[in-house]
Amino acid sequence: MDIAKIQDELRAQKLDGWLFFDHHQRDPLAYRVLGLPARMATRRWYYFIPAKGEPAGLEHRVEPGMLASLPGEKIPYSSWTEQGDGLRKLLRGARRIAMQYSPLCAIPYVAMVDAGTIELVRGTGVEVVSSAELIQAFEARWSAEALESHMEAGRRVDGVRAAAFEFIRERTRNHAPLQELDVKRFVLDGFAKGGMITDHGPIVGVNGNASNPHYEPDEQVTSPIRRGDFVLLDMWAKLDRPGAVYYDITWTGFCGDQPSDSMRNVFSVVTGARDAAIQRVTEAVSGGRALCGYEVDDAARQFINSRGFGTYFTHRTGHSIGQEVHGNGANMDNLETHDDRRVSPWTCFSIEPGVYLPEFGVRSEVNMFVGDREARVTGEIQRELVLL
Repeated sequence: MDIAKIQDELRAQKLDGWLFFDHHQRDPLAYRVLGLPARMATRRWYYFIPAKGEPAGLEHRVEPGMLASLPGEKIPYSSWTEQGDGLRKLLRGARRIAMQYSPLCAIPYVAMVDAGTIELVRGTGVEVVSSAELIQAFEARWSAEALESHMEAGRRVDGVRAAAFEFIRERTRNHAPLQELDVKRFVLDGFAKGGMITDHGPIVGVNGNASNPHYEPDEQVTSPIRRGDFVLLDMWAKLDRPGAVYYDITWTGFCGDQPSDSMRNVFSVVTGARDAAIQRVTEAVSGGRALCGYEVDDAARQFINSRGFGTYFTHRTGHSIGQEVHGNGANMDNLETHDDRRVSPWTCFSIEPGVYLPEFGVRSEVNMFVGDREARVTGEIQRELVLL
């Protein structure tokens, strides 16, 4: 934890402080931002970092030392009345503070503090606002080393993706038996050989299975892949080393030489929406204009709506990417949530619109990195259906 950097960010966001709270390890974000060793908290603790001055904590006498690794005074309490007095002491002089809270749960990824605790804190006379932008500043911003790990993972994942399609091509052209699960295992083997790891996946979906955005074959559920089938591959992985960040892509192909007009049309709609979202990001960043996640979603969704497929685009346009494949920065979302977090420098996110018809689904996913004055797609971009 870097107190000085946190306080600089608090002042930049015109906040008097950041109040952290936990009970029964409900808020993993607090432990990560504070660099606090994870311990089971059977009693409530609070830790306040003011925009200026020394931080301080509030911890129960039954669990002294919960905040021992953090700087500042630790106020002890036992009773609920002492807790209230301790909170008032902790927040003395503050008027506007941040907590892991989101109004109307618009951004559930940071909504870690329960409503009752928010009421308790507000009872001390302070205004509580969301820490969503603060979390993004300290959880989603990459280092130069993280960016290089992403780029290297991208080169390796793109190689596995190309090899997986070639594996499908060889099997289906020779009419050899092939299951979605076979391709999944091929990809995972490629990751292992390439020194990469993943939390789960990949998604390998044929025909109608490609229309389930979170479909994943396993030992019990898998379908054959044959000539004439449509195939979607969604894969994500990172280098097997500390601090590495993910690379996450989706490509689609057709097992044959002549995909249907419907397949070609939907593919062009989805990739057009992808490119519209990319353009919205690049133009805003190069022009020095502020951009929020929901605006990127709007660009992709408007394109798909204009082509008559709006009801078949059932998820957000993209998600933050970090050491977890779904990171804690701004998502490109004005459907599932209204994400009004800024698209910040040194962050990365996916752009992945999709159209999911009953007989097949198309998604085209790329990753975008935003630097200080430019934004770019970090890997290969699919321009045509892969013909297998």
